[in-house]
Amino acid sequence: MIERPKIAVITFLGSLDDHDAAWSLAAVDAEPQLVWHGESKLPKGTAAVVLPGGFSYGDYLRGGAIARFAPIMEAVTEFAAAGGLVLGICNGFQILCEARLLPGVLVRNASLSFVCRDVVLRVERTDTPFTSRCEPGQRLRIPIKHGFGNFTGSDELLAELEEKKQIVLRYHGENPNGSALNIAGVVNEAGNVMGMMPHPEHAVDPLLGSPDGALILASLADAARERSAALV
Repeated sequence: MIERPKIAVITFLGSLDDHDAAWSLAAVDAEPQLVWHGESKLPKGTAAVVLPGGFSYGDYLRGGAIARFAPIMEAVTEFAAAGGLVLGICNGFQILCEARLLPGVLVRNASLSFVCRDVVLRVERTDTPFTSRCEPGQRLRIPIKHGFGNFTGSDELLAELEEKKQIVLRYHGENPNGSALNIAGVVNEAGNVMGMMPHPEHAVDPLLGSPDGALILASLADAARERSAALV
């Protein structure tokens, strides 16, 4: 069994939370490796990929709209197509949607203002590589910080997400950005790619206000560890 699975954390121009993500992954017994967006390949032995939060390319055009064309995204797309685990956090979620690795789009918050505070999430599914350490219906307290976190899509798409159970996390009690169906996190149809607007890397220790984000990252580390062992 691989003790510390290698998880690539992609740094784009404007990424702010890449080092935070790396620190948090190390705290849950993974081996993070920062990867510059200009690289064309993921490190050998990569078991999972994290696209961190921030403001890639200054959010010009739209959040993630330019970052999706970064050279490393071709490798990330190929990795995901082969069943590789990919987690996008905040701006990373936006990038995954722009790259069509996840459905839907993230637009300006309904309040038209930037929001930065703790929110409560409800876990809708625990049978994913990102929520295996959670309990069904569990409430997680995790911070958000974004201006474009309003998840939306056509009525047909939203109905499909419900039908195929691709909604993994919902805002509970308060919807801070107006997201359709209170969506805070979704997976692709295959279940190996997830995007979420809240920042689990900022909630891995009680000293940070909540340790709940560690459940998400530790779940990813568990799944990455299993994937690494299967590929050996």
